[in-house]
Amino acid sequence: MTRVVVTGLGPVSSIGIGAQAFLGALHAGRSGISPITSFDPSGFPHRNAGEVHGFDPAEHLRRIDPAHWGRSSQFAAAAARLAVADGRLDLGRVEPGRAHAVIGTTSGESAVVEALTAQILERGFAGQDPDLVRQLPANRLANAVSAELGLLGESLTIATACSASNYAIGYAYDLLITGEADVVLAGGADSVCRWAHAGFFRLGALTDSICAPFDRDRSGILTGEGGAVLLLETLGHAMSRGAPIYAELLGYGLNCDATHPVAPDTDSIAECMRIAHRNAGVKPEEVDYICAHGTGTPANDLVEGRAILEVFGPTPPPVSSIKSMIGHTMGAACGFGAIASAAAVRRGIIPPTINWQHPDPELPGIDPVPNAARTADVRVVQNDGFAFGGNNAIVMLGALT
Repeated sequence: MTRVVVTGLGPVSSIGIGAQAFLGALHAGRSGISPITSFDPSGFPHRNAGEVHGFDPAEHLRRIDPAHWGRSSQFAAAAARLAVADGRLDLGRVEPGRAHAVIGTTSGESAVVEALTAQILERGFAGQDPDLVRQLPANRLANAVSAELGLLGESLTIATACSASNYAIGYAYDLLITGEADVVLAGGADSVCRWAHAGFFRLGALTDSICAPFDRDRSGILTGEGGAVLLLETLGHAMSRGAPIYAELLGYGLNCDATHPVAPDTDSIAECMRIAHRNAGVKPEEVDYICAHGTGTPANDLVEGRAILEVFGPTPPPVSSIKSMIGHTMGAACGFGAIASAAAVRRGIIPPTINWQHPDPELPGIDPVPNAARTADVRVVQNDGFAFGGNNAIVMLGALT
């Protein structure tokens, strides 16, 4: 059977750009949360987010002109370029049409949407900037990756909200194991925007300054942004070129709650975990670390924690949330989780949940890896992703054997 491996990591995040910077900050427990600058937040009581500062697309992009692409597309293309460089892949040696791009998102080009809305309100529909209109379609996120890297394979953007990167990774896995691809760039991208900030605030899901997943007193999410792309290859292709291998992509699981647009369901999430384990050929007791969805809202963490206890029993493996450091990066969230998971396998380091102070009495047995990274023999990782609409997606990664 064809096997799939992770050979390159491409993070563009609020705590670092590139694998070395991102993982160094992640394992140090550094926070990327700061006052919002991408829009005027003065009308909101909560004004912090995980924005990417110091990102100059011209430093990373060689083919596409940043002036003609939105911020989310720039994140996706830059992250893909970084993943290729990290994996030391010469795309010129990949057979044309055998390299694909699959990118997940929640909001697409949210900043473009807001700019066009402002123009419509000020000058009417005829007053829209044509170049901005051309930047609007969400499919351009994957197109940006293909254009930047000269990929001639499938170019697909998946919009399953906050689990979209895991959907993209799962789709990439299928392309590779069925023989349709040798190489896939998969992950997600999104930008901080007013409407998402406002939406989560109106839902009562937004916190003030710090995100504290699985803490008894957690109070909500902080929005974030960035691009997170993984270079995935068939094992045979990776070995033929002597590629560095972070981890094996063992499989994935998908399902839908089909109950409520925003409230997660414990039974459905637990079943998604079982599907992922079954598809990956993994038993619960073989999982060494769970990279949690862990948004920091009272409801989400309680449901995810209960599902973990239902599947793993009273002593589950360590469960940490990197959203405590980078915020909720929406469609990129699971991509960042997959990067952290692959690095945990390769380096034997479990990232922490920062800002944690008090155990939640409703989640006995949950170990959030509080405030400091932990060294461990990590052989199998479960990367959780759950989204509005009940879109659940879990990816399993493991050490290559």
